[in-house]
Amino acid sequence: MTALSDHAVPQNPGWLSRAEAWMDDKGKGAWIAAMVLGFIFFWPVGLALLAYMIWSKRMFSKSCSRRKSWHSQMSAMKPSGNSAFDAYKSDTLARLEREQQEFESFLRRLRDAKDKAEFDQFMDERARENNDEAENGERA
Repeated sequence: MTALSDHAVPQNPGWLSRAEAWMDDKGKGAWIAAMVLGFIFFWPVGLALLAYMIWSKRMFSKSCSRRKSWHSQMSAMKPSGNSAFDAYKSDTLARLEREQQEFESFLRRLRDAKDKAEFDQFMDERARENNDEAENGERA
């Protein structure tokens, strides 16, 4: 997968990212309700939510969804009207995707080689220990 085909949410989001995405789906009202409840039950939580809402610009935006970033990524895929540039862009994107796949396969082979080397080392140590035990058992 490429960065252009992925969503802004990570593949394995933590509970905090999932909670943030859930709150974004519910809208600004959910953020305000969570902030008010935070102030009611434990004021530092409410203050932290207020600071986060201001810092992330959720408080003053019309919508708190992540659609803006997705639309900006999708606009990169629209044709510009210049056929030479569009051909260059499609060739470059295809090359980058191919390079990314090659790099990921290289990393996979590197991990496999490392795992095999560690396993071989473990088996050699185990065989040495068994030989040492066998020699010590014969001597005793």
